Amino acid sequence: MKRATYAAVAILLASIVGLAGCGSDGATEDPADSTTLGVEAAPAQASSGDAIVGQRLFTKNCSACHGQAGEGIKGLGKALTTSEFVAGKNDQALVDFIKVGRDPKDPLNTTGIRMYPKGGNPDLTDEDLFDIVAHIRNINEVGSR
Repeated sequence: MKRATYAAVAILLASIVGLAGCGSDGATEDPADSTTLGVEAAPAQASSGDAIVGQRLFTKNCSACHGQAGEGIKGLGKALTTSEFVAGKNDQALVDFIKVGRDPKDPLNTTGIRMYPKGGNPDLTDEDLFDIVAHIRNINEVGSR
């Protein structure tokens, strides 16, 4: 996919998470995170969501913590462009993760910062989340190697 589409997906995811003050230091995900929610890691695949719509949603809901291009923001949200966690999950597992977020006390939380369910926006539907995941797939460089 085009680099612009990848950037759009990153922006969308960061916006979703951004409303809530999610958490990260911008570092790459810990590979141990792949067992989150008891869902086995699965290789990334073509997403079922709409990445264009997902980019807009990411910008609005996720980018405050994860950055406009998914590069991460130190002390707020992890980088999604280099995330092994993202690359190792299937779309449903990522949607399930976004729906519940991550508590700062979760042993797999490497930042100590809360990621609120749906990035703090309870109005996001499953369809919205799949669109955001499609955008994240476009910007994740790990899954495209």
